Amino acid sequence: MNFISWNVNGLRACVGKGFLETFSQLDADFFCLQETKLQAGQIQLDLPGYTQYWNYAQKKGYSGTAVFAKTAPLAVTFGVGVEDLDTEGRLITLEYPGFYLVTCYTPNAQPELARIDHRLKWDEAFRSHLKKLDQHKPVIACGDLNVAHQEIDLKNPASNRGSAGFSDQERESFGRLLDAGFIDTFRHLNPDAAGAYSWWSYRFNARKNNAGWRIDYFLISQRLGDKLREARIYPQILGSDHCPVGLTLDL
Repeated sequence: MNFISWNVNGLRACVGKGFLETFSQLDADFFCLQETKLQAGQIQLDLPGYTQYWNYAQKKGYSGTAVFAKTAPLAVTFGVGVEDLDTEGRLITLEYPGFYLVTCYTPNAQPELARIDHRLKWDEAFRSHLKKLDQHKPVIACGDLNVAHQEIDLKNPASNRGSAGFSDQERESFGRLLDAGFIDTFRHLNPDAAGAYSWWSYRFNARKNNAGWRIDYFLISQRLGDKLREARIYPQILGSDHCPVGLTLDL
């Protein structure tokens, strides 16, 4: 079973840069998006064979998530269940007979860590949400989690220490998520892979120079570890400042 996750940084713009061709080529069973930047009715995608699920931010042109699934779920829920965290369309959960699929767009802590308190509150609620799901059946969680966990996960760790996405607080918070019973699939399969990034700034020719960060993830419950076959990053796929990441599980 194949899964794709992609922060498209504005789906309408991404569609103009080849999104539908990429979608067709990857042919995933589940295709998860973050930062769609849409309101209801602002786009119509013809995706034969897929059911579409959308979560929109109240603020126009901001945040938002979506999941396109070949198999309809038993149930779908939106958000983490905390009122002041669920206005930005950041999370969708699909329930299937054998697992839950969650896609997440984690809030950015912002320059000078101006939004770090909100970010850490989100992290706590997200961790709690996944742990509750995991009590019932295994979890597959993906998305732009807006953190590079270890120094190997970004090109310039020394100069970015303390910056949004590489602050001690965010890295520690992500560590607590893994300690709660989840596997970072790419790093699990590629413990020493350097230069493997999923996001590059639009500035300073960062993508051309591969001066990037790995902030897009697939996490799985530990008991799915023996089902893990492949975790991929697609840096050659353009259309956003992020590239897609992928997962194959033997389910």
